[in-house]
Amino acid sequence: MSRRVVLAGNVIADLVIEVPALPERGGDVVGSHTGTTAGGGFNMLAAARRLGTEAVYAGLHGTGPYGDLVRAALAAEGITTLLPARADIDTGFTVALVDSGGERTFVTSFGAEATLTPGDTAAVAAHLRPGDLVQLSGYGLALPGNGPLLSALAAALPAGTTLCLDPGPLVADIPESVLSPVLARTDWLSANAREARLMTGHEDPRSAAAALGRRLAPGAGVLVRADKDGCWLAATDQPPVHVPGFPVTAIDSNGAGDAHVGAFLALLAEGLDPVTAARGANAAAACAVTRRGPATAPDRAELAAFLSGDPLAERLSLPRGR
Repeated sequence: MSRRVVLAGNVIADLVIEVPALPERGGDVVGSHTGTTAGGGFNMLAAARRLGTEAVYAGLHGTGPYGDLVRAALAAEGITTLLPARADIDTGFTVALVDSGGERTFVTSFGAEATLTPGDTAAVAAHLRPGDLVQLSGYGLALPGNGPLLSALAAALPAGTTLCLDPGPLVADIPESVLSPVLARTDWLSANAREARLMTGHEDPRSAAAALGRRLAPGAGVLVRADKDGCWLAATDQPPVHVPGFPVTAIDSNGAGDAHVGAFLALLAEGLDPVTAARGANAAAACAVTRRGPATAPDRAELAAFLSGDPLAERLSLPRGR
């Protein structure tokens, strides 16, 4: 069986509004552009699927316009859904205000994805198979209802299943009783520099990667994403290794981290070693920031073209899964 990327997290709707500046309290501004797309974990799943890896959304989705949007976006990418739609509530959404300097300010209203039950996690556990790469996000772990259930699911994952944790910007809000069992079972932790600093107190990505490696079980690995500088890769028994990035002119950094995580997991699923997979993930993130929009990860041919001359490009030129 081929290895799958399975998201036990949230896919929601993103309502993006470009504004000249944020309004003062009680004020109003006129947006210059608006758009509604699937967001949250969708971007990571799409990045993996575009490289030919089978991808499964094992989170909740609702009944209504946002649930319909999410399911249509997943289907368009060839991503399957595991759990049935909630009949009494719609999928949630995030309002993202993007000012003239490119800074993003978010307000999130959760919906069906925040109503996880023990029956849902039991269904996910029953669906998993050896070799699956299961992705958890700190967004789900920070939710009062979902967090303990997802933590228990992670702790009980069978041997042969790879668990990847992306702690997300809310990592400081995750209770230690929820986070500790997940870290004990995590095989790969992928964080940006800010998240790594929140978890370790280290400003330097290299030092943060080493400190995170010491928090994980023997044999686990850490990626600290450093934007244009690539990433630092560390294992519990090895010093951190710098995997250089790719110089590009960035247009929109939204979704770059998701592109990195999704590509890394897809390349691991393909059997590549972690350093090569991290180099491919750096390239995928570099491609993503040269395009506008959240789900801008490259497909297999685009990534091979970007890496022209690199040994990885030859591997990517072979079709896989689609």
